[in-house]
Amino acid sequence: MPQTIIVLDFGSQYTQVIARRIREANVYSKVLPFNTGINQIKKINPVGIVLSGGPASVHSKGAPKPKKEIFNLGIPILGICYGLQLMGSMLGGEVKKSQLREYGRGKLTILKKGLLLKNLPKQLTVWNSHGDCLVSLPKGFKTLAKTENSNYASIENSDKKFYGIQFHPEVEHSEKGVEIIRNFLFTVCKCKADWGMDDFTISAVNEIKSKVGAKKVILGLSGGVDSSVAAALIHRAIGNQLTCIFVDNGLLRLNEREQVKELFKQHIPGKLKVVLAGNLFLSKLKGVTDPEKKRKIIGKTFIEVFDAEVKKLGKVDYLAQGTLYPDVIESVPIEGNPASLIKSHHNVGGLPKKMKLALLEPLRELFKDEVRNLGRSLGLSEYVLMRHPFPGPGLGVRVIGSLTSKNLKVLREADAIFIDELNSSGWYHKLWQAFCVFLPVKSVGVMGDERTYENVISLRAVTSSDAMTADWAQLPDKLLRKVSNRIINEVKGANRVVYDISSKPPSTIEWE
Repeated sequence: MPQTIIVLDFGSQYTQVIARRIREANVYSKVLPFNTGINQIKKINPVGIVLSGGPASVHSKGAPKPKKEIFNLGIPILGICYGLQLMGSMLGGEVKKSQLREYGRGKLTILKKGLLLKNLPKQLTVWNSHGDCLVSLPKGFKTLAKTENSNYASIENSDKKFYGIQFHPEVEHSEKGVEIIRNFLFTVCKCKADWGMDDFTISAVNEIKSKVGAKKVILGLSGGVDSSVAAALIHRAIGNQLTCIFVDNGLLRLNEREQVKELFKQHIPGKLKVVLAGNLFLSKLKGVTDPEKKRKIIGKTFIEVFDAEVKKLGKVDYLAQGTLYPDVIESVPIEGNPASLIKSHHNVGGLPKKMKLALLEPLRELFKDEVRNLGRSLGLSEYVLMRHPFPGPGLGVRVIGSLTSKNLKVLREADAIFIDELNSSGWYHKLWQAFCVFLPVKSVGVMGDERTYENVISLRAVTSSDAMTADWAQLPDKLLRKVSNRIINEVKGANRVVYDISSKPPSTIEWE
């Protein structure tokens, strides 16, 4: 085992971002539930522990708390936000409700740098998200920094190597946040940068072999990055015990079925079955407009189709999916922690409670850029790895309102034009994600001196590094003009194009 940093999860939506920042520093990190037993922690033998943030108050009934024995292990501990408050209250300090809650950007003033804040400027812009604050220090602690509304925004007990920060260094909005985390890793914990994606590949392959044994696995291949990397990883572990199944659910992009077959043939050895189920999906979605119902119907039908394929294949035990961490954290609490539900995802919230197949999700704790690095480690081509993300429910959540064959056709053709122009202009690989959305409104237009009353298409293009936050992309006017003209002229049924200029948060990347 490489040197390990344990991140105890108290329900923060940023917990895995902390783990990711640690991995980016080539240090192995492992996320565990907040109430993990002390013997299990000792067995891992971590070189440091991070207490994550979380939505609870330390004063709430049933507030999640770690085993107090972690403070007697003699290893460095870093508390972030709720983690700082926990450390403070459990070691004898006092936490109270803030007179002025701190959300969003704040100004950090460093009073004493210590090991955690060494080599940093005296003032930083940081990202806050808390309603409580520490008002008195535990014995042995000193103040490192303050913000406008918190006198103890960073604290330390240098003798015991306990540190706390009230803000979130793991998010991109915190200036020098990565440096703070690296100070904890390399200056406080004395970590070695001895872990990388090749190591993850080896451990994931071994874990899959151990879990699956001689049993058979089926995987839903979409042709996107996530499912392609999952297929390649699982195939490396168990070979022809894996059968990949591509379901044409009628909600795909233009010519996608043919593209997926070709991609599979070129890059992923193994067995592929293609299932034509578009009519089934569309019949079950007829008249459904609520996005959550759409996702759940698509997820349930997806499993039904797989069950039918299981009967044809004989005994199959596992359903593999390319579920990523952003899917998980927006959908369900991890390990029972009180993370807030944002939306159901096809690979997560849409699954029925009683499945006939066990789940195999080897990418569940990775972010998209890490999955791409894993794909490179597995030898997949850049063409496959750099495709933009595509949601599990496909165009089902990009046609707002009712799904019809006509609406889907309009959206497919418009989306193909947008992607074509992004590729031609060199913008495609500068973006995290780009796509079209079919809006449930019609507008008046004039074409050839005749009045038209047709559909509106919205363009969506964002930049991001992990999909947890995203900014709308400032595409050139000339490019937007060309895309709009082509859609209106070439796509029958569309006479107006708009551009979405909202960021995440407060919006999500997808509209539904």
